[in-house]
Parts: sequence; C-alpha cells; structure tokens
Amino acid sequence: MQLMRGTDTMIAVGDKLPNATLRRVGAEGPEAVEMGALTAGRKVVIFGLPGAFTGTCTTAHVPSFLRNKGAFDAKGVDEIICVSVNDPFVMQAWSESMGAEALTLLGDPASEFTKAIGMNWSAEPVGFIDRSKRYALYAEDGVVKVLNVGDAPGECEISAGETMLAAI
Repeated sequence: MQLMRGTDTMIAVGDKLPNATLRRVGAEGPEAVEMGALTAGRKVVIFGLPGAFTGTCTTAHVPSFLRNKGAFDAKGVDEIICVSVNDPFVMQAWSESMGAEALTLLGDPASEFTKAIGMNWSAEPVGFIDRSKRYALYAEDGVVKVLNVGDAPGECEISAGETMLAAI
C-alpha cells in the first residue's frame, strides 16, 4: 500500500488563488468564507497543515506563526490564515485550546481549497484522506508571491512562520 499520494499539479508563484469556500464558526454558527473575498486587495499569509490537534501542527507549526504575528503585522500582512481539512467546530476548538485567536483558523471540510491548489495528499494507514500537505504561502490581492511546501509530513521548518517571514 502506498503511504502518501497527492495531486501532481500544485499552485505556483504568480498564480491566482482559487475562490474556494472555507468554513468558520461565526456568531450565528457555521458560516461560509470565500477565499476570493478574503484575499482581495489584501496581503495575507496562508498556511496549511494535515490536521487540527495533531502533534507537529499543534506543537510547532501554528506556534511558529503565533510567535511571529507582530513581525508579520510590521511587514504589512493583513491576516494570517491557517487552513486544515477539518470542520469549523474542530478548528474553533483547536484555536481556543492553543490560544490562537490572533490567527484565522478556517476549516476546509471537503478539501475544496486544498485540492484546488494541489496540496492534498493521503496517508491511508493513519486515516488521513485528502488532507493538506504542510505549506505556507504569501499572497497579495490573491496572487501568490511566495510559496514554501514541506516535503516531509512531520517537519515544518520549510513552511514555518520564521521561514515565511524571512521570505517576505
């Protein structure tokens, strides 16, 4: 059995982000978030990871963006967005458990955005189906300017906050 498989065509520097629908919990419950509207006319960092409440994602990847939030603000980044193939309730609970409210954590429950940018992969033996590769990108007005994609599931140095901060 193949441990990991993913999409062959992934987004690249210079590409426009797709207008996929993600989810978050708002004041009235679950709500749709359109990536196109979220990124239009703005400077954003988007990072993706395999799953909420998983080891490296919780102890290293999200914290790398939290500890650098002020430095990203100083560089003019309007928002730091974490995307995971989870439902919005899980993403909200995860954010609260880590004290990550300074970041925007969005669920991609159907892997719509993740597949559209070619970052989906599966590791069937551990129950990860169409999850997200570990990546970070910087976009201005929805156009990718920097893209860092990790090549090992448990490693996040390539897509960490510090690496992205140095690149922009």
